[in-house]
Amino acid sequence: MLSELKELYRYRELLWTFVVRELRIRYKNSVLGFFWSILNPLITVLVMTVVFKYVLNVRVPNYSAYLLAAYLPFMFFQLALLDSAQSILTQLPLLKKIYFPREILPIGSVIANFLHFLLAMGVFFLYLLFVWWMNPGENPFRATVFWLPLLVLLQFCLTLGLALFISALNTFYEDVKYLVSVGLYLLFFLCPILYFVEQVWAATHSPDIPAQWQDTLFTIYNLNPIGMLLVGYRKLMLDPQPITVTRTGDVLETHYLPLDWTMLAIAGAVSVLVMVAGYAYFNKVKWRFVERP
Repeated sequence: MLSELKELYRYRELLWTFVVRELRIRYKNSVLGFFWSILNPLITVLVMTVVFKYVLNVRVPNYSAYLLAAYLPFMFFQLALLDSAQSILTQLPLLKKIYFPREILPIGSVIANFLHFLLAMGVFFLYLLFVWWMNPGENPFRATVFWLPLLVLLQFCLTLGLALFISALNTFYEDVKYLVSVGLYLLFFLCPILYFVEQVWAATHSPDIPAQWQDTLFTIYNLNPIGMLLVGYRKLMLDPQPITVTRTGDVLETHYLPLDWTMLAIAGAVSVLVMVAGYAYFNKVKWRFVERP
């Protein structure tokens, strides 16, 4: 694997060329360009906020900030995997003519989406500053926000590892991209994006569930690495809020749960292992890509 990394470093300029190409193709003949990457999630979050806060009566102050804090990282995760799934197949004619490290293609797709994610997070911070300007008594940032670069790095590792796996498998079995699309759709609802991890705790600790299973079920839920990373984004960036939900006239308030650093460390370790395993698997099968008819 070390030799592949050295070769990838020698081709770093080509990698950057592919990243720039990905960015240009995405916004070719587009007037707004990059702003579409911000406009789409903002409109989506606006609609979600109206539905959940004003229709379903989810009583959480500044609910849109909590939505964006989890939604933007998940969008990077989703778009990077979907783009990388087709990265090898679309360039097969080129692979059969010219030699270069094959992993440049999925890595380039992930980096291009990662740059969009960083810019989107910059806009999110501006939004928090705007909220602070409107409400000067509320500090928009927590001291733990300094851990954010580590969290972003761990998510990048997880996304890159899965992208390498998916792009390689989809080259041989094109059903993979459909499975990934369906899986990401389901994963959106299995992750604490529209709801809060405190609500999951309340659900798993319901009186209807045997006491010996309550903590186990909640731990199993938190073993989802991307879900745990999304919890980390919220709890590292935003102040804790009591979460009150109205259901059929009953007001239920769940207590705030501090960030579980142990589970976050497990998610981080899994992310790094997935990246290493994905890179190893990709390099194992990449020479068979040109054999595909």
